[in-house]
Order: sequence, then structure tokens, then C-alpha cells
Amino acid sequence: MKYISTRGTAPVLNFEEVLLAGLASDGGLYVPETLPSFSKEEIANWANLSYAELAFKVISPFVSDSVAASDLKKMIDETYAGFSHSAVAPLKELGTNEWVQELFHGPTLAFKDFALQLLGRLMDYALAKRGERLVIMGATSGDTGSAAIEGCRHSDHLDIFILHPHNRVSEVQRRQMTTILEDNVFNIALEGNFDDCQQMVKDSFADQSFLNGRKLGAVNSINWARIMSQIVYYFSAALALGGPYREVSFSVPTGNFGDIFAGYLAKQMGLPIKQLVVATNRNDILHRVISGNDMSKGTLEHTLSPSMDIMVSSNFERLLFDVYGRDGAAIADLMDRFKSGPVKLDGARWDSVRELFDSAAVNDEDTCATIASVYEETGYLLDPHTAIGVKAGRECNRDASVPMITLATAHPVKFPDAVLKAGLDAPQLPPHMADLFEREERVSVIDNDIAQVQAFMAGHMHD
Repeated sequence: MKYISTRGTAPVLNFEEVLLAGLASDGGLYVPETLPSFSKEEIANWANLSYAELAFKVISPFVSDSVAASDLKKMIDETYAGFSHSAVAPLKELGTNEWVQELFHGPTLAFKDFALQLLGRLMDYALAKRGERLVIMGATSGDTGSAAIEGCRHSDHLDIFILHPHNRVSEVQRRQMTTILEDNVFNIALEGNFDDCQQMVKDSFADQSFLNGRKLGAVNSINWARIMSQIVYYFSAALALGGPYREVSFSVPTGNFGDIFAGYLAKQMGLPIKQLVVATNRNDILHRVISGNDMSKGTLEHTLSPSMDIMVSSNFERLLFDVYGRDGAAIADLMDRFKSGPVKLDGARWDSVRELFDSAAVNDEDTCATIASVYEETGYLLDPHTAIGVKAGRECNRDASVPMITLATAHPVKFPDAVLKAGLDAPQLPPHMADLFEREERVSVIDNDIAQVQAFMAGHMHD
């Protein structure tokens, strides 16, 4: 399997090279040259597999030229053995043909664990083989950071620097990052918003001279391995509800477009998906571009669903690459213009996006109302991001006979403010995190200045 950049000029790489590179050298994102596809018969034969066995089937074609099958199987088995539910990604029924898929049974209680616990192992495997170290630089709106740190904290080959927007993540999210005290882990609270953090990471990848010969690696969803790992739970949910001989639909709370892009790929690979619903909060660029061809940044607002407080959705570029006929020059031009101001997609390209996705934006008031009503009707407690997914799924559902599955992206304990504002009692931390608020924190607050951040990183890397 070979990988190409969405902007057309970076070198073609294999999986191991893409894993360690993160962002392409031309500023684009790597995607497979061709996607594997599976017949209905093949998918049906996976119905009785465990989650780890299913992950091995789905992921193998993407990595086979770089990772031995036995080593991949061992890493996958170890990753999902660390989840607290035997089904790994269980489904819960909210009502007739309405489901949530719980993606929060990993060590940091968020869907990012599905990819990042495996990503850390894959990186360690590749670096050990090469005898190299790597500097990980990542930006987080809340959940990526803790999952990445958990996946990388024990590595002998990685230093990890995670930027989060100062005072713009929940306290549980922050403490999950800042209470990890391994000497290869560095938390930076940036005096800015998530988009500032993300742009700083992209600019640092573009010019790595501050590293004095070391190389940067990525754990954000710009890293292809993140997307690849997330495809699996779409197959898992569909198989549990009668797929591939029955269609299913998905509603996905998303800010950076990575999680729902994995669903788009699952559909391209043969999974019969009827609808893919993009669920956003007030930071609604994805809803605006899908519903009205308005690709403009707007003002980033702080909401009760902070993991989606994003206005520049990096992974949308991967979709645009496909709908623009994989024309790297066209994407490079479009993204360059978007940097400077609003853009519109070509009419036929926008039509293609609207055929692929439905969308809705949900404000804080409706988020809390959904948390309250679902709890009253079912006794099931949603986190605010999942509540947005449920609300959007209900608004956009075009066929009530098809199961609508909302991806439950985080445990509600991570967002007590939203639960309290919904008029409910704050959920309790699980036993393995019961002492989280008593643990020592270590974090560096740094101005929104790339020179200061890069100087900090250069001064704290290990040889």
C-alpha cells in the first residue's frame, strides 16, 4: 500500500514512513493511493469475530508492507485488552432503531483511545526497528492529548509535547494530561484557542529547523494511522445490527472531521451505510459548508462541547481531495485561498459533498435539553458531544426503518458542567481515576508565540 499527499507534490510513502511523518512535506495530508474493498460475503464472515480480530482484518491491508502480521496482531490484541468492556465498542439502544455506540471504554474514557493506544505501539515498533527517536508534537481540544500521552508515556523512543488551549478544556480533560509525570511527557497550555494550537503544529512541521536534526511526528488526526484505526468500529456496529445485509446510518459528533471521514472510508470499502450525519456545535463550519457552501472560518466560540470547538477542520481536506478528483494542485490552491478568507466549493464538488453527508449544528441550550430528555426517557446519560450527535441524528434521519447509530465519543464524567446545566447530578469518576483531583499536575503556560513554544521544546528534548 502506497500513500500520496492531498496536495500532490510530496513524495509517495509506505505505511511506516507515513506513520512517522504525520503531515506531508507539501503541507497536505497522506491518504492511501487505493482503498481496500470487501465484498458483502467477506464482511458477513466477520460477524462472530472479537473486536481485536475484526480490527486485524480491517487494518491489515493498510500496513502489510511495513508490519509483520504476527506483530500487528500482538499490538492490536494488547491495545484492546486494555479496554474495560469485553465488547470494546458496545451498542446501547435508546429507542426504536436508535442506538449509541460507546467508544469511551478505553483508558482515557474517549474515542481517541481506539487509535492512539495502537498508534503509540506502532510508532515504538517502527522506531525500535530503525534505532531512532522521534519528537511528537500535537494539538488537542481536550481528548486527543490525554489519549496520546497515555499511548506514548512508556515509550523509550518518543518525547511528546501536547499543546492545549489554556482554560478552554474541561478540568478532567486537563488533569488527565497534566498528571502524567513521566520525563518524556510535556504539556503546554497555550494562551490561545485550539485553532492556534493546531496552526502552530502545522507551521512547526513545515519548518523543523528548531529541532537541530531531530524529526517531528504527529498524533493528531493528520496522522493517517489515526483514521485507519477508527474505520474498525463502523464495521463493528454494522455487523452487530445485521450488516452487511442491512443498511445502517451514523451520526458523528465531529470538529476536525477525522472520525466521520473514517465512516466515509468504511462506506467506500464496502460497508452499506445509508447516511453519514455530521453533528457540530456552534463552531459550525462543517455544517455551513455542507448545507450552504459557506467555507469561512468565523469566530471560534467556547461551548459546553469543547472537543468540537474547532473552526479549521483539517481532515475535511482529505474528503475534498476525493471530491475534486484527487487533483492535488486544485486542493493546494483551494486551501491556500481558505487561509486568506472564505471560499466556496465548485458547484459539482459541493453537490458531491451534499450527496455524501447530512449535517446539523446544535447550540448549548439544545445540547442540555437533549441530555435531560434522553435521561428522563431512558435513564441513559449522554456526554454533551454525544448529545449533539443524537440531536443531529434525529433531525437529519431520512429513513426511520434504518438504524441510526450515534457515536458516543466520551464518557459524561469528562464534562460535568454540561450535565449539571442539564439539571442532573454530576457523574462520578470511575475507580481507576477516583483520585484524579488529588494528583500532582505538571504543565507549562506559554504565550501564543511559536518562537517561545519551539524554544521550550528544543530545551526539553532527550538525546
